[in-house]
Amino acid sequence: MLAMTALLTACHNAKVPEQFTDIKKAPNIYPDYTDVTIPVNIAPLTFELEEACDEMVARFTVGDYQLVCGGEAVQPDMDDWRELVNKAVGKDINVEVFARMGESWGRYKPFRITVSADSIDPYISYRLISPSYVAYEELTLNQRCVENYDEQVVVNNMLCGEEISGQCVNCHNYQQYNPLRMQFHARQFHGGTVIAYDGKLRKINMRNDSILSAGVYPAWHPWLPLIVYSTNKTSQSFHTRHMNKIEVFDAESDLIAYDVVKNEVTNIENDGSEFEVFPVWAPDGKTLYYCSAHFEFRDTVSHGVEVVRRYREVKYNIYKKSFNPDTYQFGPRELVFQADSLDKSATLPRVSPDGRFLMFTLGNYGVFHIWHREADLYLLDLTSGQVRAMDEINSPETESYHAWSSNGRWVVFSSRRDDGSYTRPFFAHIDANGKGSKPFELPQADPDYHRQFLKCYNIPEFMRGPVEVTPQEFASVLKASDGEPVKYVQKLSK
Repeated sequence: MLAMTALLTACHNAKVPEQFTDIKKAPNIYPDYTDVTIPVNIAPLTFELEEACDEMVARFTVGDYQLVCGGEAVQPDMDDWRELVNKAVGKDINVEVFARMGESWGRYKPFRITVSADSIDPYISYRLISPSYVAYEELTLNQRCVENYDEQVVVNNMLCGEEISGQCVNCHNYQQYNPLRMQFHARQFHGGTVIAYDGKLRKINMRNDSILSAGVYPAWHPWLPLIVYSTNKTSQSFHTRHMNKIEVFDAESDLIAYDVVKNEVTNIENDGSEFEVFPVWAPDGKTLYYCSAHFEFRDTVSHGVEVVRRYREVKYNIYKKSFNPDTYQFGPRELVFQADSLDKSATLPRVSPDGRFLMFTLGNYGVFHIWHREADLYLLDLTSGQVRAMDEINSPETESYHAWSSNGRWVVFSSRRDDGSYTRPFFAHIDANGKGSKPFELPQADPDYHRQFLKCYNIPEFMRGPVEVTPQEFASVLKASDGEPVKYVQKLSK
């Protein structure tokens, strides 16, 4: 069979073979980019053939325009890729993969890549951590430009100490995708909450006798200088006979509100028989969603031991509270989704920017679903009340942390679908009706990068641009002092 040979551009001097035999199956490539939908501004998708061959070539076609790449892997040039996707906006790119075995070439069944006109936020950030239980000090918060392959360290935990003088860094979060308004926590030796707010960098000591603990899981108000946190007494326990290796749990947890400008904090939910966690704001700033599990202690052993013994009983539901931005006052809680009636546990609620959908993770029990193989993403339509599993996105392995893009057309989420051990970021397009496209993995210059990189991507968050504070500046503010002590008040006021 003869193939077209007219080309407009090629990479690595690759050429489409003139003679080949059709192979009656789709190519097995890694990462799997077959039949995915991508944003117009995404970095080039690189991939390699999982089947043994002596040489491979891929041809991308849109109308009369062709891009040909080949070698050991398909790695399009940045400029050529940008021209290709710009010509394909709202259309499909046809992809043909050719493989040479000895002297003979074969062509696999073509697949498509759909290019959406919906762009994606240019940056994401995440924590990189080993999939272990004792080496957590050697971690970083990184940011990555998804329009190319540029990645920078934002916070380097090892700059602040190691081993017995070390700490853990976690829970980075931004106000409305704004990298100038950022916060993260450090635990242990240089513990405190670091807040970057319009050029001012501060370390806050949020420990206070009137609240359970320092802030843990954060939720910036959409425009007010206000952060709601859960406060948590968190521990971990190891399973001896279970497909889930480890259980991270709370023996107590409450909700607090913190005024960034006044440096004031107050309790907003502190019922001893409720484990409140994972606050998140609706985009209108008038509703706070969160999760809570009802758990009554029998007080025959310590609370931590009791939760470990009764871990399967801990089931989280989703609630909401009204909020008045003019008075800073919260209303009573209201039930949104009763997961425990299904013998399930709902965590990590995230509201779409248009306020219509609430995406969350559903597992069999507990709060830390990143360690639960059964955890999947679910979608609640807040206008109709309908809830469904996002089967078009989920896999047999763990789906957990997730975030919406600022235009509400994309989600990024952590998944262990590749190997069951490492969490990696995947993206999916979400249409106006909440339907997701087939997810695709964060592109890398080397398509085999993720399989060789022995770190987990934790808590992916979208950003409108990069954080400009250097790792050294963050380390200096962490090490400088114990932090500004917060003032506890009975209620916040504007």
